[in-house]
Amino acid sequence: MEKITEKVLNILKEELVPAEGCTEPIAIAYAAAKLTNILGNVPEKIDAYLSGNIVKNVKSVKIPNSDGMVGIEASTAMGAILGDSSKELMVIAHVDKSRLPEVRQYIADKKINVFLNEGDIKLYIRLEGTYGNDTATIEIQHYHTNITKIIKNGVEIKGCSCDEVCSGDVMTDRTFLSVELIYNLAKTIDLSLIEATFQKVIDYNSAIANEGLTNSYGIAIGKTLKEGMEEGVYGNDLRNKMASFASAGSDARMNGCSLPVVTTSGSGNQGMTCSLPIIKFCQEKGLSKEELIRGLFFSHMTTIHIKSNIGRLSAYCGAICASAGVAGAISFLSGLSLEQIGYAIETTLGTMSGVICDGAKSSCATKIASGVSAAFDSYYAASKNRKFEFGEGIVGKDVEKTIKHVGILGQQGMKVTDEVILDIMIKN
Repeated sequence: MEKITEKVLNILKEELVPAEGCTEPIAIAYAAAKLTNILGNVPEKIDAYLSGNIVKNVKSVKIPNSDGMVGIEASTAMGAILGDSSKELMVIAHVDKSRLPEVRQYIADKKINVFLNEGDIKLYIRLEGTYGNDTATIEIQHYHTNITKIIKNGVEIKGCSCDEVCSGDVMTDRTFLSVELIYNLAKTIDLSLIEATFQKVIDYNSAIANEGLTNSYGIAIGKTLKEGMEEGVYGNDLRNKMASFASAGSDARMNGCSLPVVTTSGSGNQGMTCSLPIIKFCQEKGLSKEELIRGLFFSHMTTIHIKSNIGRLSAYCGAICASAGVAGAISFLSGLSLEQIGYAIETTLGTMSGVICDGAKSSCATKIASGVSAAFDSYYAASKNRKFEFGEGIVGKDVEKTIKHVGILGQQGMKVTDEVILDIMIKN
């Protein structure tokens, strides 16, 4: 068990990463900042070759600290001119805003050309830049900060022939994970090993949720739900409070709020979805700090387990994976059996698996609200021993089989869906 615990701690270290702004535009900004480092100057021209899923997740989302700029060119220019690559996913967390006119001029001068990269790699970024007689290339594959190639003036400084298979070697193996293992670890793991990690989750993610509840960002669904409860339109109950708190964080993050969050599986929305409802649940139920930490451990590890079967980017909405993690975690915190916890996870996945990812933007928050509501319904149904039966749609003979089916759906079944979504978005 010691070795398993060590692996799990490594997974948490790899997956729970602070980031400011949506991770796909931030990954581009990180690559652009690196490009500037390698050239020694801001590139005179940048050609950006991006996978469809990167294009999809950058097209409509606001870039933090940019005063409302949106899209690929903005994230590239912000990183190249103002970024600090040593900060990785916090690359544009502390920028000199007096230089934003330079960023706007750089974009207006059309110094950035964007191309769709053909290939099967879902997360792919290659930036090629020039300054004077110097040229440089930065390539990122599979993970948001995983630089696989650096070339300057034709000489490879760093190289890696990573493909989909060997990319798995970059991070700790996750194939050993199961809901049963996560359940047992959540009950027994030494709290001192995980408390600091999850305290950061609580602090960062609660702060941005409260910001989203206080000010209006995007569609402001979190604030809308809160107002609806106050006005008597919605019931002032735990289910709605959880949905409101979780979606408020996404409202803020998707619409340019510069507060950082702790991400999960490469996504801030997933990080907020699998943490904020648990925080609210424990607050409202008066549960202890230890119970909160163990609940967060359960939700994050379950989310990682489900998402690992799908892959980093897909047409399958990642917030639904996190919602299933929430269903399992609040069932765990309520003392439900392992079997009932499986019911809750399966019911969430069986209900919400049709939700598509059509890029990072304001509607991520409304999808989170729906996912969290479904998670609560699934938990409560499980507490009554009510569940979907084996063979109903994608529901398998047990929770692990259902999770495998979701992976097949996300990776294989939604491949054409992904292409159609991207085609619609590019023509929009």
